[in-house]
Amino acid sequence: MTTRVALVGGTGKLGSIIRDVIDASDGFELASILGSRSELSDLDGAELVVDASTPSVSIDVVRASIERGINVLVGTSGWSAERIALVRPLVDAAGTGAVFIPNFSIGSVLGSALAAVAAPFFPSIEIVEAHRETKVDSPSGTAVRTAELIAAARQEVGPVESPHVDQRARGQRVASVPVHSLRRPGVVARQETILSGPGESLTIVHDTIEPAAAYTPGIGLALAAARDARGVIVGLDSLIDIGVRMPRAARDQPLPEGAAPGQVARTTVV
Repeated sequence: MTTRVALVGGTGKLGSIIRDVIDASDGFELASILGSRSELSDLDGAELVVDASTPSVSIDVVRASIERGINVLVGTSGWSAERIALVRPLVDAAGTGAVFIPNFSIGSVLGSALAAVAAPFFPSIEIVEAHRETKVDSPSGTAVRTAELIAAARQEVGPVESPHVDQRARGQRVASVPVHSLRRPGVVARQETILSGPGESLTIVHDTIEPAAAYTPGIGLALAAARDARGVIVGLDSLIDIGVRMPRAARDQPLPEGAAPGQVARTTVV
């Protein structure tokens, strides 16, 4: 059976990669490609909506999809846990599925998971993320997701130590973690999570070098999951077995409500 897809933001950088994955997939076909100024009525007739638009447009796309009873896959950045919580009741009431993927790169997902594993052991943690100058939002969705996972992993030991965060140069705090965003030419995407303790530090770095190659496997996994999803699912780590031993305090963070059996990352509690 072929699933008809409405792709919002299909002419953008991420949207173009998603479009190529859909075109190459036997189980999906493009029903329509929407821009930021398209009428949301153009979603009619689709069986799955994929959103790769902008943060300001994305919320309307998600709501319009839910109202029409259509599952939605969201690759647009800017969806924090608080923002997702606003649409969760709508998804549950409609009996549909909404899959939010902050980053389609499997390497990036592993980097965030490793940061969560290490988080309880280091009192000081900061994130530095860099993207090209055309990225409109900051911090990135990946940095927000990483910070939220770190905070969940530190529930038993308390928030991250972040002195002088009242000063703007110390970055924006996300779930107690200072996040510093760089927007500059010559970079695709890079994130450093720097964990520090007495006498030592650990830095976890992920670089995206070629987006199409990095994102294609994750996009394929997300499309397959979004087609039959029920409820809200957050993160690529919820769709694959990343093989990482998560700290006890973080055991529930990657587990989305409404995930079907076999879709949730199988983590080992230590």
